[in-house]
Amino acid sequence: MNNDTNRLLDLVAITKDYCEACQDATQYTKTEFTDRMLDLLPRIYWNFFDLSAGVSLGEMDFFSDYVDESLYEDIRSGVAIVMGSADTFLETFEEDMKYSETPISASISEGLADLFQPLFNFISVVHDSEGAQLEEAFISCKEDFENYWSQTLCNVLRALNNVKYGLREDDEL
Repeated sequence: MNNDTNRLLDLVAITKDYCEACQDATQYTKTEFTDRMLDLLPRIYWNFFDLSAGVSLGEMDFFSDYVDESLYEDIRSGVAIVMGSADTFLETFEEDMKYSETPISASISEGLADLFQPLFNFISVVHDSEGAQLEEAFISCKEDFENYWSQTLCNVLRALNNVKYGLREDDEL
């Protein structure tokens, strides 16, 4: 097995851990869940950033969507319960922010559910094909990463970092 294949298999494992953590969010405390996400999200970002995608699949919708509206909402609501009042954060990279006089809010739970969709699709394709479509699934997910969800990951990571290390009301300035 070459190094890229080993790295792809490691990425599948990290992605699987992420999806399982999201699905089991209500089993964690807010601190545990935040720590878990702060562990997994940078590794997911780095691997999708660093690994070469090879040949582009173009605009083709290569894989079916394994995440339906019900599963998405289960993930979003489970994370929202765990995050409680820390779920909402101010979004500074929203395009509408340039033209708005009022702050635009986003939620950690929605961002993590948005990330869950392509990542769950990725690991589901790999699982269902018994690894035969590993490279194709990665190429498709990497294209989505570059075009759509990399910014969401960074924004949610920033918000989670603030939950972990941000200035709290009872902290001194």
